[in-house]
Amino acid sequence: MINHMSRVVLSLLFFVMLSFSATSQNKDTILLMNGNYVVEKVIDTVIGAVTIINPVKPSEKLHYEYDEIYCVKYSTGFTDYYYSQDTLKGNYFTRDEMLYYIYGERDARKGFKARGALIGAGIVGLASGGLGLFFAPVFPYGYMALTGLPKVRIKHNTISNPNYIDHDAYILGYERVSRSRRRIQALIGGTIGLAAGYGLYFGLLKDNLPSTLKLRF
Repeated sequence: MINHMSRVVLSLLFFVMLSFSATSQNKDTILLMNGNYVVEKVIDTVIGAVTIINPVKPSEKLHYEYDEIYCVKYSTGFTDYYYSQDTLKGNYFTRDEMLYYIYGERDARKGFKARGALIGAGIVGLASGGLGLFFAPVFPYGYMALTGLPKVRIKHNTISNPNYIDHDAYILGYERVSRSRRRIQALIGGTIGLAAGYGLYFGLLKDNLPSTLKLRF
C-alpha cells in the first residue's frame, strides 16, 4: 500500500514538473534597452508595442513600445531585433555596440554604489548648513553638479563578463549610469546633510558662533 502511494505521489510530481517545464519553455524573452529582461509569452506585436500578460495581474496586459526594446527572443529560437543603427533617430551604435552599451548600463546599476558622492555631499551640506549660511544650498548642490566630472573607475568585481571591458560601448554605458548615480546620491546626501546642518545651527550653534561667522538669515 505504501509503495503504491509513493508511486502515485512520484507520478504526480513528475507531471507537475513536466507541465512547469513546458510552460517555461513556451515563454519568450524580451531584452529592454535599459538592460532588464522580461520573460513572458508575447501575445501581440502590433500598434507599435509588444504585449504580454501582466504576471502579477493576469487580467491585465503590459505594453512595451518598440523604442524600449532591443530584441525579443522567442521560445522557437527566433530573435526579432527592434533596435537598429539609425543616426536620424540618434541611434549611433551598431547593433553589437548597443548590446555592449546595455550590458555596461546594467552592470553599473548593479555594482556602482557612489558612496563617495553621498558622503561628500552630506559633509558639505552639514558644514554649510551648520554655519547658518543663507546661501548654504549652493554648496551641496554645486557639489552634486561636479560629481559627474571625475573619471569613473570600473571595479572588476562589478563586471558580469571580463571580456566586456574591451569594448568602448560597454565603458560608455557603464559611465553614463555611474555619473547619473553619483548625482542622485549627491542630491540625497546633500539634502540630508543640509537639513541636519540647519537643525544643528538653529538648535545649538546660532548663539554660540563667533560674530564673524554669523552670515545669517
